Amino acid sequence: MKVLLVYAHPEPRSLNGALRDEALKELEALGHEVQMSDLYAMGWKSEVDRADFPPLAPDAQLMVAQASSEAFAAGALTEDVKAEQEKMLWADVLILQFPLWWFSMPAILKGWVDRVYAYGFGYGVGEHSDQRWGDRYGEGVLAGKRAMLIVTAGGWEEHYSDRGINGPIDDLLFPINHGILYYPGYDVLPPFVAYKVDRLDQRGFDEVASRLRKRLQTLATTSPIPYRRQNGGDYLIPSMRLRPELAPPGATGFALHLDSQEPIAKARHKCVEPAE
Repeated sequence: MKVLLVYAHPEPRSLNGALRDEALKELEALGHEVQMSDLYAMGWKSEVDRADFPPLAPDAQLMVAQASSEAFAAGALTEDVKAEQEKMLWADVLILQFPLWWFSMPAILKGWVDRVYAYGFGYGVGEHSDQRWGDRYGEGVLAGKRAMLIVTAGGWEEHYSDRGINGPIDDLLFPINHGILYYPGYDVLPPFVAYKVDRLDQRGFDEVASRLRKRLQTLATTSPIPYRRQNGGDYLIPSMRLRPELAPPGATGFALHLDSQEPIAKARHKCVEPAE
């Protein structure tokens, strides 16, 4: 398979950097073709601004969605953005690797999404009608491809459990897994999450690296998170609310958007991780 690893950590000698190296070696050993976008090393521009849309007249009001649509349709997005889009189209699998900072991804990675997911590429695809509401959530430009997160967290696994103070890790990652990866069509694999990363010794690192290698060996076979397809009949259009008869008893929030109530945690390959 062809794999794109988008990496977002400022320190190459960090635990993240060591795991990145392990991932790259394992993917290549498995015979995959690999490309990597190291955002900090690339000096990736995070913010969306007028410079992203060369066709925009100097005196025109910047309306981001409209400017993005026009620039994408004209093939006039900036070269750095077009290069990342080409990588995404090339890849069968997208891996986003990052440390969990303030319950989300680092700003540089969010900026990669903001700029690369142009209107007509990451969103704004397909027609809206009383039967469909665009090609998204299971459909879209990237449908048929797979995606996965590699995430490191300083807190304990218990802190991110169902009763943990930080909230369940699956809920924290839902906006990324469902809203960024599933939205444009990816089949989203359960994330690889490592905990207590600032407290692990060499033995702990070796264990995490081993688990990561084993996880990467199943990229083609791991079952995706069973998100509901937007246009599969489960949602009322145009309200996009789940049909009442499909809500499991007592289910609320993000759990409503899974078409199986088997806990995702059972599918995840758990791991503990090494110290930076």
